[in-house]
Amino acid sequence: MSSLADSFSSFPLIAILRGLTPIHAVDVGKALYDVGFRMIEVPLNRNYALESIELLANHLPNDCIVGAGTVLTTEDVKAVKAAGGQLVVSPNVNPEVITLTRNCSMLSLPGVATPTEAFNAIEAGAHGLKVFPASSYGFDHLKALTTVLPQNTPLIAVGGVTLDNYPQWLSAGAKAVGIGSDIFKTGDSLSDIEQRLNLHF
Repeated sequence: MSSLADSFSSFPLIAILRGLTPIHAVDVGKALYDVGFRMIEVPLNRNYALESIELLANHLPNDCIVGAGTVLTTEDVKAVKAAGGQLVVSPNVNPEVITLTRNCSMLSLPGVATPTEAFNAIEAGAHGLKVFPASSYGFDHLKALTTVLPQNTPLIAVGGVTLDNYPQWLSAGAKAVGIGSDIFKTGDSLSDIEQRLNLHF
């Protein structure tokens, strides 16, 4: 598995594929990989997420980190591990989820908004912090977080980040961004996704 730093240094975008179905998973994953994506998240709060994660993990090259979003419980963590996932992303800070994720040798990216949540997540062992929802707090908030957190803490801006505005989040101090509906929406055809990607990459 590639490290978090390696993945972000080569391509600082995470694809969030909410509502991905197994029938399209491999083709969508390969299209994203071909333009540079090396981290793909499939949120668990839609049907067939685990099946899609398993297909992506089995068919994409080893330097692509595949995992789950909206991971809320330790049972979720176990299910993601069983599906071959390497990444656990949550909207909140749950120390038990973070600890088990690390014990399973997966990457932990819990969601934070405040310095208190951020430090709690770091203390629990998170590999990086998902600043969420980023657009509700803005660039100045993210910049302020970087001034108080340890300098080597990767911040990932998620929520309201688009293919057009993501460079501003990187300039504000994010090491990476997560982009969802601007890349993939349920019902999109492969050609829809490829066309969207080709406009930006």
